[in-house]
Amino acid sequence: MVSAWEDFYAMHPPPQDLVQNESALKEFTKKHLDKGNKVVLVTSGGTTVPLEHNTVRFVDNFSAGTRGSVSAEYFLEHGYAVIFMYRVKSLEPFSRHFIGQKFLDLLQISDNSNETPVITVSPEYTQKVAIVLRKYKEALDQKKLLQFTFTTLFEYLWLLRSACQALAPLESRAILYLAAAVSDFYIPSNEMSVHKIHSTGPPTISLQLVPKILAPLVSLWVPKAFVVSFKLETDESLLISKARTALNKYHHNLVIANMLQTRKQQVIIVSKETDYILSLTNEQLNIGDEIEQLIVSDIVEKHTKFIWSKEVN
Repeated sequence: MVSAWEDFYAMHPPPQDLVQNESALKEFTKKHLDKGNKVVLVTSGGTTVPLEHNTVRFVDNFSAGTRGSVSAEYFLEHGYAVIFMYRVKSLEPFSRHFIGQKFLDLLQISDNSNETPVITVSPEYTQKVAIVLRKYKEALDQKKLLQFTFTTLFEYLWLLRSACQALAPLESRAILYLAAAVSDFYIPSNEMSVHKIHSTGPPTISLQLVPKILAPLVSLWVPKAFVVSFKLETDESLLISKARTALNKYHHNLVIANMLQTRKQQVIIVSKETDYILSLTNEQLNIGDEIEQLIVSDIVEKHTKFIWSKEVN
């Protein structure tokens, strides 16, 4: 009997660049497997659900990619090689510090009309830029950062499966940190309008549930990896129960549970055995501390114990 997730992949063709991406993934993971390094896949940003094949309109998922991009930097600081899989135009590690007008605010330009203009970093920002740039260059020099993009739900799920297949040989030395905001509903390809939907009247759109990819991911694709999922809620009374339900159903390792309104200041780490809060004070928030530093440190500690338990057994 064919499962819902197998049907999903059969119905939706892979992205055109999947073969090239798979080659880069295999090369990256093999190199770090040979070196004995730990590798984390960080997914980040939201997925779109197209309403037309020639897409003009789509349903989107709220996410700027903050959690994923910040966490990727902290995983690099802990010595992990990072595969960063992110939504096009969402935040990226390192460059996130200088987005939008903030980047132009860092710069100053010489105003001598007799010479070619010289652009430099303003003195008050030089130290910050140097710190970020040094970390970025170190990650590239050590070939510890590999980045891939997606836009649609379909691109995300194809790339996720390929990344899992590449990570599988690392077994317990791999982490999947699934921070992307993935759509729960979609329009099947064979039910989608080919061209732009006419605006002559309100359209009737029938959405279907996206198959729960955590099921094959945990049981088939990377059964020996350390898998972390995320649960975002707006109703606090549902948060822990939904997180624990997911753990009991899919048998992965951790759920990072957070409320929409307080997600930058507090999360709850939920495992099969326990749950506890990680949080920042208002003072820590005001000086620029990031909750992801606490999350990643906690996961790294758990992953170290996880690897040890697998090697002992």
